[in-house]
Amino acid sequence: MSRIRHDRPWRRPGGRRTALAAAVVVVAAALLSACTGTPAENDPPSDDTIALLLPDAKTARYETFDRPLFEARVAELGDYDVLYANADQDAAKQQQQAESALTSGAGVLVLDPVDANAAVSIVSTANAKGVPVISYDRLIAGGDLAYYISFDNEKVGVLQAQAFVDAMRATDDGSGILMVNGSPTDSNAALFKQGAHSIIDESGLRVLAEYDTPGWSPEKAQEWVSGQIAQHGDAIAGVYAANDATAGGAIAALRVANVDPLPIVTGQDAELSAIQRILTGDQYMTVYKAIKPQAELAAEVAVKLLHGEEVTAPLEIEGTPATLLDPVAVTIDDIMDTVVADGFWSVEDICTPAYADACQAAGIG
Repeated sequence: MSRIRHDRPWRRPGGRRTALAAAVVVVAAALLSACTGTPAENDPPSDDTIALLLPDAKTARYETFDRPLFEARVAELGDYDVLYANADQDAAKQQQQAESALTSGAGVLVLDPVDANAAVSIVSTANAKGVPVISYDRLIAGGDLAYYISFDNEKVGVLQAQAFVDAMRATDDGSGILMVNGSPTDSNAALFKQGAHSIIDESGLRVLAEYDTPGWSPEKAQEWVSGQIAQHGDAIAGVYAANDATAGGAIAALRVANVDPLPIVTGQDAELSAIQRILTGDQYMTVYKAIKPQAELAAEVAVKLLHGEEVTAPLEIEGTPATLLDPVAVTIDDIMDTVVADGFWSVEDICTPAYADACQAAGIG
């Protein structure tokens, strides 16, 4: 468990003290992408360049929401450059991207680590250059972090598991479940798993098998679930999947095996494909995380740190000032009140011709 305390600030040496505004500002969906020249290795950090380093492209949220929302908010805050890189789930590649950003004069790193432990070396290198690091979405396992912004990730697992257990109790005939967890290198995955087990272990449900999915790979999730279907067959009444990508892999395996009816399947991230699977009954639920306030707050903190200003936060987690946002469970009954109401997805996005009948049946439109 992380140690949490309230109101601990961080300041780059020599910076002036100021409070971080807590309000989230509504932004336009404009994109900003920029690059800078490459200064000498020993030049001081730039006062106008922020690096945004994201972990993978298989999770749809990063390219669809996190990057554009972050860049748009930075553009609103002033004339700053954003150096962007995506590591494609490769920790060594992310290390190289971080080193390149620092060499190019980035004054702040906003880092969502592929591997929470391996990323400690990135933090150490940045700290040695006087560059603050914001741990974005996933908590880096060490180093002098300037800020941590994410969601209550243990609560994500609790929400998934509670919805899952409730649905299983309504239909369960004594059969078992599979647990398709997240990547073993993702610090958040351990929290999702911990939260889920806190509910499932007390539920009386029988866990047939459990798998930590390398790199959150849908293909690996599909391969593993296929093997479990061959072993357990009709005994599989539910699949706890830690996110929508692994849920998609699990459902693909079930479809290939002609499993009918489909077991209850969970997810997370409110990906468009997952919302549509919920409408058709292939997936039972997902977890919606409001990425806009997360990305925008990260941008606001980054700009303040770029100017050497102190930032404060409502929490402290493992010695780092932190903000944790609340996740929300989404079933077919909640789509309009969550992802549509927030503008995360529009009715037009969801209700393409292939899903028109399902949308009408669910009262979406």
